[in-house]
Amino acid sequence: MNDNFMKEKPAGPLLASMALPMVLSMLVNSLYNIVDSFFVARISEQAMTALSLVYPVQNLINAIAIGFGVGINSQISFYLGAKNMANANRATTHGMLFGIIHGVIITILSIPFMPAFLGMFTADRTVVSLGTQYSTIAFSFSVVIMISLSFEKIFQAVGRMKITMISLLVGCISNIILDPLLIFGIGFFPKMGIRGAALATGLGQVFTVLVYLVAYRKCPIPVKFSWKYCKLEKNLDRKLYMVGIPATLNIALPSVLISFLNQLLSTISDSYVVVLGIYYKLQTFLYLPASGIVQGMRPLVGYNYGAGERKRVRKIFGLSLGVNALIMLVGTVICFAAATPLMAMFTSNPETVRLGSSALKIISIGFIPSALSVTASGALEGLGKGTQSLAISMLRYIIVIIPAAYLLCFFAGAGAVWNAFWIGEAATAVFVFFYSLPKVLGAE
Repeated sequence: MNDNFMKEKPAGPLLASMALPMVLSMLVNSLYNIVDSFFVARISEQAMTALSLVYPVQNLINAIAIGFGVGINSQISFYLGAKNMANANRATTHGMLFGIIHGVIITILSIPFMPAFLGMFTADRTVVSLGTQYSTIAFSFSVVIMISLSFEKIFQAVGRMKITMISLLVGCISNIILDPLLIFGIGFFPKMGIRGAALATGLGQVFTVLVYLVAYRKCPIPVKFSWKYCKLEKNLDRKLYMVGIPATLNIALPSVLISFLNQLLSTISDSYVVVLGIYYKLQTFLYLPASGIVQGMRPLVGYNYGAGERKRVRKIFGLSLGVNALIMLVGTVICFAAATPLMAMFTSNPETVRLGSSALKIISIGFIPSALSVTASGALEGLGKGTQSLAISMLRYIIVIIPAAYLLCFFAGAGAVWNAFWIGEAATAVFVFFYSLPKVLGAE
């Protein structure tokens, strides 16, 4: 492959070739999230509640892996565009090594912490026990998750999206197949219940890493791992974390929001906690494909920014924004038209279905304005402007929505809390339009 293709190929076909494999991968990943929840819900509603309570910590672990991976991606793309191969190789090597270290630390810290964490949100000992069983197995694969997502961002940075797609598909499909086998003990597989769901998730990540290892050996890429690049480079490592830490926080902030909302809503009824958990599973069908567009866009923005192609950066951003807006429009229509059957997929409790249907319609009002925030945040990361990207996420998940949710719950009841979602998205879109968009369009 001509390694200048990210600068020379027409912007539309280029974005399509980079983003479509990731959109397909994200859609399959969304399907995995739905199927996983569907099978866990068949165990009991308590199991589904446990999964909902574990989700914020699980999301935090993924956020660290993905966020630091964005830092790796940004630096590799920039240095490839600037034709600095030595630093591109250093970013690759250091990124993987730091990722492994992160995984070891997370494994040691997260598993013992979970019983106390779950006890903060429920007094139901069965829910705490189920959540602990799930998290102990799932979090034992933290190092594997870090390696998998580091590989993902490295291959994306050099434009090898098809390899990333194949790796993700192998992991997700194997996970979907293993879920019922390990949860219910089909055939010679042991009946593990919620622990089987966790093991299926971990094994899926292992299969993903194996595909990347084979691809790295068989499909040459422009960057390499090498012991000669292991020596610490203060400036380069600082840049990895300057993008990686804000990107991690961007992805982790929903966990903070979910934990806050779980605590707020659990004092009223566990049904609201279940509704929130189901919503976050459903919304992956929108935000993961949108993330696929952003993942295709990010290395293109970084490469062309490094190559001094500012006009091309603006064109790629505009195309990405248009596609994400279309995705969100489709999602809004579906949520209004099919809210009740969507919720009924995950619970047979009529009250939970009723509450969830209302919530889904209200929350979906904010989908379309969120397209601007999601796309601009990803573009800023590609430009190496992690702090500006973090400011967008802080508004979306903390500064506006948490106070709004608390006030709405206090003055209008739990059912009004869902309005905080579209209020937060609308306020953030205004901020992005007047403050962040000029930085992207100007590629300052």
